[in-house]
Amino acid sequence: MLAEAGESGDLLVVGLNSDLSARKLKGPTRPILPQEDRVFMLLQLRSVDFVTIFDEETPIEVIRELEPDVLVKGAEYGPGEIVGEDFVEGRGGRVLRIEMLGRYSTSEIIDRIKEELRLESEEGP
Repeated sequence: MLAEAGESGDLLVVGLNSDLSARKLKGPTRPILPQEDRVFMLLQLRSVDFVTIFDEETPIEVIRELEPDVLVKGAEYGPGEIVGEDFVEGRGGRVLRIEMLGRYSTSEIIDRIKEELRLESEEGP
């Protein structure tokens, strides 16, 4: 997804939820990795030029400040569901919805681990 997003413009800025923001949205056990580690990993990807961290529940202030020509989000979001969509399109920009490859969301990984642990406990020693 990020590789495709990087090809859609001159540079790719990733807006990343801070640890505080992730806890507000996902609960007290999240994020799994601290924001510094998540920033480091993102910056190792060729397609990512910059990472900005935001504390709010949505990146709308970051979007307004950066004024991107292209806003990218996952394809699971429909028209009108993407934060900043109206702002970007109102300035003549475009919104891209990109399919995620595989099952790489942290929530899905956690759910798979929990399911595996549940199955192991049912099987017993």
